[in-house]
Amino acid sequence: MYHSVADPADDPYQVTVSPNRLDRQLRWLRHQGLTGVSLAELLRARAEGRGAGLVGLTFDDGYADFLTAAVPLLHRHGCTATVFVLPGRLGGTNVWDTPGPVKPLLTADGIREAAAAGMEIGSHGLRHTDLTTADDAVLTAETARSRAELTALTGHPVAGFCYPYGRADARALAAVRAAGYGYGCAIDPGPLTGVHALPRIHLGERDTTPRLRLKRLLHHRRRTPVPATAYAEYAAYLRTTTATTPASAGTPATPAVAP
Repeated sequence: MYHSVADPADDPYQVTVSPNRLDRQLRWLRHQGLTGVSLAELLRARAEGRGAGLVGLTFDDGYADFLTAAVPLLHRHGCTATVFVLPGRLGGTNVWDTPGPVKPLLTADGIREAAAAGMEIGSHGLRHTDLTTADDAVLTAETARSRAELTALTGHPVAGFCYPYGRADARALAAVRAAGYGYGCAIDPGPLTGVHALPRIHLGERDTTPRLRLKRLLHHRRRTPVPATAYAEYAAYLRTTTATTPASAGTPATPAVAP
């Protein structure tokens, strides 16, 4: 799980990774025989029994630097990713991070360009609202309306949702499922873990090779494992919905370069 790809020096939340560090992390990933892909591609592959060697890469918040800094590096290492964006803040800034550096978010054109580059577009809600404290009207807007707006913007139904702040509860999960998403991402959803509450690990500037090795080793001990039924549920979603990812999802838009 990544966020912004820029100079991390002035980020008090430590969610920014420098392009140089991301480059090294992706190189390490490929040296381990692993390939970073969008979550839709990972779930599809695991549902089909062919997920070995794949790792899901996600970028939360939809920062403009995803397009300018992350995408070229992903292509360099033959990877793709999912970027979770905010259709209610197109071209805006990360106003929820105060105090902290003001960072621009992707515009509508930027989102289309990221999709054309082979990246999966997912929803992070409309305006980065904590769904566990939202009333019914806001909850519906953040889930169903954001999916509808992104589908209209990209021309492709949206399969994935990412819970703002990583916070999810049973009510939020029910809303995400009812809105038609095939999967949802949290951070450490514990007993809620499943296809609509997938656990993730944060990666940042301090994650050098030793830390990457340790995080990989401890992942299944620190997070509730995703049950096998989750992949069957996603397979059923693929069979029964018209929500599909772009044909290019999971395939780099430029030739892969060996690390």
